[in-house]
Amino acid sequence: MAPSPRSASTKPQRGNTRTTLLDAALRLVRKQGWAATSVDQLCAAGGVTKGAFFHHFASKDALGVAAAQHWSDVTGPLFAKADYHRHADPLDRIFGYLDFRAAIAAGPLESFTCFAGTLVQEVFATSDPIRVACGASIVGHAERLAEDFRAALALHTPRVAVSADSLAIYTQTVLQGGFVLSKAKGERSPLVEAIDHLKRYIALLFQKELLQ
Repeated sequence: MAPSPRSASTKPQRGNTRTTLLDAALRLVRKQGWAATSVDQLCAAGGVTKGAFFHHFASKDALGVAAAQHWSDVTGPLFAKADYHRHADPLDRIFGYLDFRAAIAAGPLESFTCFAGTLVQEVFATSDPIRVACGASIVGHAERLAEDFRAALALHTPRVAVSADSLAIYTQTVLQGGFVLSKAKGERSPLVEAIDHLKRYIALLFQKELLQ
């Protein structure tokens, strides 16, 4: 399961109000969307006053921009410490990454779908700052995966000419599409099946046997 922001059942400690509000944004937006999440709800979920909210954020949109970066800060350590990094072959690390993605797709949809992807689908035409911040979060994650794709291209000859960056972005495209279709269906199978298809594509591209 993806890392979940801490429960808002206790009053935030002094100095943690900003983080508490960001955590509340991750929880609420992933569950009910951006438009349905009000400043009042964010304050109630975080156990803070509206005055405290506007002390830290000039507007709801300002919080949205910060929350996109907070999403990267929260999820980054989960992937950085994951076991798939132990593989010597970069292709095995990529397959391990995809297996890890499937493994953490458990529980309610809001517990494993992407905050940045959820947010940008709503605001891409109405808030350029949030759109850019969400794009930076998703692309930043892809850039870390591109490092393994670059290593894989140096070690294995693909069937056709491809770039590491394009493969990393394509991987994120498949995952984001899987999140959307899982929401549409109300369960995780579209994401898990998309990951399986992606693994087969990568195996065929690099002419590598895919172990079951």
